[in-house]
Amino acid sequence: MNQFPLINSPLQTFRALLKSCISGRNLVSGAALHALYIKSFVPQSTYVSNHFVLLYSNCNSLSLANQLFDEIPHPNVFSYNVLLNAHARLSTSGDSLTALFRRIPDPDVVSYNTLLSAFAVGGWSDNAVDLFNEMRKRDLDCDGFTLSSVISSLNGSGVEQFHGLVMVSGLDVYVSVGNVLMSSYSKMGMLMEAERVFEGMGNEKRDGVSWNCMIVAYGQHREGLKALSLFQEMVHSGFDIDMFTLASLLTAFTSVKDIRGGAQFHAQLIKTSFERNSHVGSSLIDLYSKSREILNAKKVFEEVNEPDLVVWNTMISGYSLNGEFSEEGLHCFIQMQRAGFKPDDCTFVCAISACSNLSSPSQGQQLHNLAMKTKFPSSLIAVNNALISMYSKCGKLNDAEKIFSRMPERNTVSFNSMIAGYAQHGLGNEALDLFQEMLELKNSPTSITFISVLSACAHTGRIDEGLGYFNSMKNIYGIEPEEEHYSCAIDLLARAGMFLEAEELINSMPFDLDTIGWAALLGACRTHGNLKLGAKAAEELLKLEPSNAAAYAMLSNLYATKGKWDEVASVRKLMKDRGVQKKPGCSWIELNRKVHIFVADDVSHPKIKEVYMFLEEIVEKMKAAGYVPDLRWAMAKDDSREGELRLEHHSEKLAVAFGLISTRDGEPILVVKNLRICGDCHTAIKFISRITGREITVRDAHRYHCFREGSCSCGDYW
Repeated sequence: MNQFPLINSPLQTFRALLKSCISGRNLVSGAALHALYIKSFVPQSTYVSNHFVLLYSNCNSLSLANQLFDEIPHPNVFSYNVLLNAHARLSTSGDSLTALFRRIPDPDVVSYNTLLSAFAVGGWSDNAVDLFNEMRKRDLDCDGFTLSSVISSLNGSGVEQFHGLVMVSGLDVYVSVGNVLMSSYSKMGMLMEAERVFEGMGNEKRDGVSWNCMIVAYGQHREGLKALSLFQEMVHSGFDIDMFTLASLLTAFTSVKDIRGGAQFHAQLIKTSFERNSHVGSSLIDLYSKSREILNAKKVFEEVNEPDLVVWNTMISGYSLNGEFSEEGLHCFIQMQRAGFKPDDCTFVCAISACSNLSSPSQGQQLHNLAMKTKFPSSLIAVNNALISMYSKCGKLNDAEKIFSRMPERNTVSFNSMIAGYAQHGLGNEALDLFQEMLELKNSPTSITFISVLSACAHTGRIDEGLGYFNSMKNIYGIEPEEEHYSCAIDLLARAGMFLEAEELINSMPFDLDTIGWAALLGACRTHGNLKLGAKAAEELLKLEPSNAAAYAMLSNLYATKGKWDEVASVRKLMKDRGVQKKPGCSWIELNRKVHIFVADDVSHPKIKEVYMFLEEIVEKMKAAGYVPDLRWAMAKDDSREGELRLEHHSEKLAVAFGLISTRDGEPILVVKNLRICGDCHTAIKFISRITGREITVRDAHRYHCFREGSCSCGDYW
């Protein structure tokens, strides 16, 4: 009581204490005051009850806020607004928010703005526009907050119309409106319009957020030099540079993948100790992680003073982005909890992504269970999307389908995740059917959507359909195809043996083909035995990535399939001279939460003798059923027994054999390989699935192969 100034009445003292608890989010003291309020001399009033609802809302106790609201005999519009704001922050359903809003007898501007803000956060643009139109019909005065919320909710259309309304109504005086216009135009790919808004604001109307928005916009459009120039102009204009400005500039470096410029800027930050700030540190971690310099990201993380939840999440995300460090990502997840942080939905998304890389369904299931027990402060939809992706990548497509079908709300990412799952598993029909359903439900496709759609067409031989989707990107949906889309289209043509058409598309591209495209072309050349174009693809690929061992290996295999052993030797010599080492192939299988790893000709596994004995038996049965070892994949010059043994001891066959002898009859198994499955193993596992009556899924570096009753889900089109 001594911390408060002398107040004339007990009621004033009580209100002052209550406001102090609200601002300090002191739930314990606030609950004690509430008990006193119920039992003591303080008169019952809507005013005081409203503030207790506000207290519980600020303390994230939605159930208590609901309970107290229901006990208010005559709630006013402020009462409803407080509860609506609490639900907007802590609830997950747009429908429930709308239902609560409709209970307000006479909603005011604050009521509408609160719901509009929730719609903006949830990305429910149609709801936001409808609510805004309703607000105008009631002749309620819109303010800057109103327009900012509506515009930020838009998903790629209607910004120009609202911009016109802003100018006509004079609401362009609000800095927040100009800022959200810049961000919206940037997200729509309309950089020039964003620049016009920024220039039109002038120095007198800009704040620090305005400069940051424009710097981020330049970064999103790969205009790193403009972002840096604008940063320098901001400094010369006398604006204070804070951690948000620095983080925005680092985001620009990240967007343009300018690790060199970002590292130089990092060196300048070290002189100011800003890199130890959690906000700036998070951006640095993101920069290094996305540049595949995860060890530098870890160093930044370790130097951040008192890392907050965002920093932890960014570090976990960084590990998951760099697949070989996914195990460290899960360890970081555990460390974060030991440090006293409670994981939020973003944490789970990052950790679940790490499980996806590891193809560890048991760890993914544990995270799923933990996520179900956790109450999130924001939408659960992102976690469900991550779970769909995780189960798909772990070969459990049925579980992914169950989550997708049970989701009360879905967004574009939900559809993208499920379409990608179908495409990866060779289920082209299901992928394209779901894409059509997505369009019918008015979910706008993104560039990521089309990568999965084109991939589904490429892996199922749908040439005309795939090219139609490729052309529709720009013509119908206004999405400019990027390098990866062209790579998918080239893969589509090359897989079908349409090499002339593939070369024509390469020559017509507005930019040079990237490593993914050349690798796809080289892989198709190996499949079809196109030596001339395959050699060219390998040459171009090695120009971009001289140390890419996979390129040497594919070219070597291509020569071997044609019996050109001198060329094979030349490729191997070139690798040796350049110091390039081929990544050793390995396969692994998880049984009873333990991962068993195998390499070719393995001798280290404790059950390797039983594995080899089983393989000898099953190979004899396979040969009796018509299996003929494809010695081209043994890289052997003659049809020797040595070549057969080399094929028989490939890592994926060893892992499959171990899985079969270690599980019950009829139980499906999942094997993961770090490289592309070889042609002989693909044929052999088809025979094994028919002889054993087992469902065997192999996830290689490119896709899933689900073997069942002697056939593969890829239809041998891989």
